[in-house]
Amino acid sequence: MWVFYLISLPLTTGMVLFTLRYFAGPDVPRYVLFTVGYTWFCSLSIIILVPADIWATMSSNQENGGISFFWSWSYWSTFLLTWAVVPLIQGFEDAGDFTVSERLKTSVHVNLIFYLIVGSIGLFGLILLIMTHNKWKGSLMGFAMACSNTFGLVTGAFLLGFGLSEIPKSIWRNAEWTIRQKVLTHKIAQMAVKLDDAHQELSNAIVVAQATSKQMAKRDPLRPYMNVIDDMLTQMFREDPSFKPQGGRLGENDMDYDTDEKSMATLRRHLRGAREEYYRYKSEYMTYVLEALELEDTIKNYERRNSTGWEYNSSMRPSRTGKLGSLLDTLEFFWKCIFRKQVEKGFAVILGIMSVAILLAEATLLPSVDLSLFSILIKSVATQEVLVQVFAFVPLMYMCICTYYSLFKIGMLMFYSLTPRQTSSVNLLMICSMVARYAPPISYNFLNLIRLGGSKTTIFEQRMGNIDNAVPFFGDKFNKIYPLIMVIYTLLVASNFFDRVFDFLGSWKRYIFKTEAEDMDGFDPSGLIILQKERSWLEQGCKVGEQVVPLARNFNNIDIESGNNFAERNGAEMKSTSNLITDEINSKEDTSRYGLSREAISKKYAVIREQGGSASKLKSEDKNLASGALSDAGNFNSSNSAGVPPTGLVSTWQTMKTGFQTFKANIGAKKFLPLRQENKGSNDSSSESLDEIFQRLKRPSLNQSIYHDDD
Repeated sequence: MWVFYLISLPLTTGMVLFTLRYFAGPDVPRYVLFTVGYTWFCSLSIIILVPADIWATMSSNQENGGISFFWSWSYWSTFLLTWAVVPLIQGFEDAGDFTVSERLKTSVHVNLIFYLIVGSIGLFGLILLIMTHNKWKGSLMGFAMACSNTFGLVTGAFLLGFGLSEIPKSIWRNAEWTIRQKVLTHKIAQMAVKLDDAHQELSNAIVVAQATSKQMAKRDPLRPYMNVIDDMLTQMFREDPSFKPQGGRLGENDMDYDTDEKSMATLRRHLRGAREEYYRYKSEYMTYVLEALELEDTIKNYERRNSTGWEYNSSMRPSRTGKLGSLLDTLEFFWKCIFRKQVEKGFAVILGIMSVAILLAEATLLPSVDLSLFSILIKSVATQEVLVQVFAFVPLMYMCICTYYSLFKIGMLMFYSLTPRQTSSVNLLMICSMVARYAPPISYNFLNLIRLGGSKTTIFEQRMGNIDNAVPFFGDKFNKIYPLIMVIYTLLVASNFFDRVFDFLGSWKRYIFKTEAEDMDGFDPSGLIILQKERSWLEQGCKVGEQVVPLARNFNNIDIESGNNFAERNGAEMKSTSNLITDEINSKEDTSRYGLSREAISKKYAVIREQGGSASKLKSEDKNLASGALSDAGNFNSSNSAGVPPTGLVSTWQTMKTGFQTFKANIGAKKFLPLRQENKGSNDSSSESLDEIFQRLKRPSLNQSIYHDDD
């Protein structure tokens, strides 16, 4: 048993420390890190205790006092942390008050409201249970534990089912370079717009804080609180000198924060939240961009493998030198360009087999025949301690990963966010609280899959009891019936049944899990443009994400994706991003396809600009942004078609683009065309070419010049 402990205990501790270090933000206090780490360790300790409990039960070892103690320690630690300690610290960290006592008062007040609601629901359930089961003799503690575990078992079953289906599918999909590139272009475009919105929100919060500080007198009683906010702003600009507020505006009620201490606390909390949101989106954006750039390098190295001597050349780092440089480049090439894809697909197949085995075991709990693969494997090595614990350890860890994966997915959709190196204290505490609530139900579910035979029961089952006996309200076969529902749900998820249903219902699509399947339908044009710009800025010595906010505002509130639809209707299909960005295009057919897709984007910008020309007044800032977007699209198109003789379609497009640019110049000079033309010459206009039409637009008549802005 000690051999297994020497392996599993450091592994579990390493998982907790690595996860905490990877996700925690730079401003998370140490006591929060300790609380989250301890909670995660208590939750993951089940992957150590359950295999040891199974071996102790199978070997009829009477010396199980240590396992009994650790089960009590793990369960009650997670129980107290989940329902008392973590919520109190979470409310304390979320409060914007300026003193420790006030922050504690705010936290207690918020948690009391929550527990009053939960307690009322529990009391109603207890009264209903007593009324419907007059002969029930269970204890109140047993009822509370049974209800808590039943909630975890039912909801955890659906979370487990989603993870069993989604994890192998996502690993298999992401192993394909083209599919991953499509997903990344969509992710980059979405994150760029979100980053721009977060930048705008943070700029507004900074403007409000500065304006409030300026209007507050030095002898104002609230001035000490304002000084704390001013110090917060100073530290913010010192830590990130590259951040420049842009477009900050004052709202209608933004100057009402200096009324009392609570309003100042609200201002501080709002400023802190806006800052955390901005850096969270910036971290996600940088992660996607760096992954996309690395993927482009991988595809480019694979395409040029014969000319580069099967060595990996990266544009993200300087070239390796020295005796081992060439060897390391060759090893990196074989791993990234050849082996990694196959390893990921093989890993996806293994996880898929494990998912099928778990579903088969869940679906065959009712029959007396033992069809559980894990139960058969454990019984086949019943006399070998290490193998018994390993065969229990691996599937139990996979079930934990599937459950927590789905929990993070649904939580990030509604409650919290989990961002590498930018997760705040509040989000970390909320995540660890949710993780701790599902540790005992996962253990109970796995032990149901292992049929030890006879009257043998594990120490965990002896302490937790059987829900059927504790609460007969749920039925005598509840623990064996609810897994069947989970199996059916998993099969529906794997077959994309719910996606089809919600696609049919249309507006209900917002209530489903956010998956990557909808991001695989073609490349996102705005994501391609942003990625090209990021690469050019990176080559100029800039950092990733420094210049993206002004660029993203060209795409904010504009439906660029219709360009994709236009390209699809014309049979155009975008190829890999590396072929789009480099000038090494050897096929005229590929070039014409790229031209069609870029033509759709540029036409879209031209139509938007033409519609905007009918407005009475046009701000100079909006004109500059639209002009920048058009030039980006035009440059991107011309760079991709360089070195290829222009076809008739491309030549016609160049003429149309010149005409629209001239038309824009006329709009800027207030030379609007009349809405109605004279009947004279209308018959001849039908035979005019596009060049003649645009020449007419370049030379507006004298009658047109008398129209004013109001016209």
